[in-house]
Amino acid sequence: MTQPHLFQNIPFDNGFVRALPGDPETANTRRQVPGACYSRVMPRSPSAPRLIALSHPAARVMGLDPRALAEHPDVVAVLSGQSALPEMDPFAMNYGGHQFGHWAGQLGDGRAIVLGEMLSPDQGRWVLQLKGAGPTPYSRTADGLAVLRSSIREFLCSEAMHHLGIPTTRALSLVLTGDEVERDMFYDGHPKLEPGAVVCRTAPSFIRFGHFELPASRGEVALVRQLMDYTIATDFPQLDPQDPRVYLNWFNTICRTTCQLMIHWMRVGFVHGVMNTDNLSILGQTIDYGPYGWLEEYDPGWTPNTTDARTRRYTFGNQPDVALWNLARLAQAIHPVTGDEDGLNQCLADYAQEFKRDWEIMMGEKLGFFDLKPLPGEISELIQELQAVLVEAHADFTLFFRTLGDQLDDPRALATALEATLYLDTDGKLPPALGAWLKDYHRLIERHAMDPKQRRRRMAGVNPKYVLRNYLAQEAIDLAEAGDYSRIHTLLKLVERPYQDQAGMEQFAQKRPEWARHRPGCSMLSCSS
Repeated sequence: MTQPHLFQNIPFDNGFVRALPGDPETANTRRQVPGACYSRVMPRSPSAPRLIALSHPAARVMGLDPRALAEHPDVVAVLSGQSALPEMDPFAMNYGGHQFGHWAGQLGDGRAIVLGEMLSPDQGRWVLQLKGAGPTPYSRTADGLAVLRSSIREFLCSEAMHHLGIPTTRALSLVLTGDEVERDMFYDGHPKLEPGAVVCRTAPSFIRFGHFELPASRGEVALVRQLMDYTIATDFPQLDPQDPRVYLNWFNTICRTTCQLMIHWMRVGFVHGVMNTDNLSILGQTIDYGPYGWLEEYDPGWTPNTTDARTRRYTFGNQPDVALWNLARLAQAIHPVTGDEDGLNQCLADYAQEFKRDWEIMMGEKLGFFDLKPLPGEISELIQELQAVLVEAHADFTLFFRTLGDQLDDPRALATALEATLYLDTDGKLPPALGAWLKDYHRLIERHAMDPKQRRRRMAGVNPKYVLRNYLAQEAIDLAEAGDYSRIHTLLKLVERPYQDQAGMEQFAQKRPEWARHRPGCSMLSCSS
């Protein structure tokens, strides 16, 4: 392997395995792993790997030349798990978590394997992780593999979220393994063989809330402290480790970044679908794209996850409260180290206040009310009324707000355009509640005057035109499973400019077609991947 040519002489630091205790057992067998943060494990070698997509923006942000990377003869072998470079030190991470509100014990990277940590002089630390590269000691009864459909969804959505301006892990590559993987998509006794795939995803860190929960649950307080110290030194250099309040400052930072992540999700209508504590990053980044979805007709009670269909814990509207609940679990885990219950509780209280304030400001900006902090009471009431109006009108979340900004200056044209964003047979008339709301809205817009061109520009900057709608991803999957990967590349280019009008791309800014209303992969998804 010629690592300098493949990664342009960017060194591998592998600080996680150097600084933290590892699993002394070397056999790749499923087991409990106490007292350790990781287990060394090699990826499974696929039979006939093929690179089908590479994110050039992700490569560049890591300090890599995407063309040189794509053309290098060793790139497929490395990014599929077929072979590792000498500078890499592959391992799977050990963590626990609360799943659907219940403590699940040890979970860990059941099908994710870190290849190593690149340390770019200009771009900082980037951890390379393969998802779907085979079993690890944390795979439990699973095979550690991933199928093409879920890999396409993770690859595309990681990049879509980044270009929307939302903190997220990135996706560098998508590789078809050449192997078939058996999956029962809806756990209904009808398994089938599907094409296997591997995504190389990357982030400055993949440490989750559950990393601290697991050792805390085992009474390994020294390990919790060691992991906290490592995380602060590595990922929070702005914090002074000598400050006696450094742990509290660290937790407060996590609360604030998590809060802002929730604001972003709510702004664009993203539903994560499985917000377990092992799926929240300490960096406030979106992580683990499983059964996620995008709001089409507005419904705060919608979840894309079939596993959550009964309890509806992870619905769109519940996400901010679930994030707070998860932060409280993290606070419990680190309390034996901080010893400051009042300080931790204050951080949680600050999260709740910050979210309420910033959510309202964000919604005001989506409606065209900028630079108003705090918002006048009448605008706050307008925002609250809109929630019920959108539900009653079955409004398409993305198209409604985008259309509002595009047509705001002409009330009659706006009413006609908004009618086309509804999933209702309106018979040429807006629903009465929406019509009444629009009158109040126009009155307040006129009262808070702003140059129309400036308002239109700023509204277009917070209300995307293109999101990775569920049916768009499914169309790409259908084509790819038939051997046509062109739609993956089309969507990858589309999501790079989600706030701009793109010539020839209007078909991707349309309401959900009727065929997708109840189709698996469009309306509901499972954790099976």
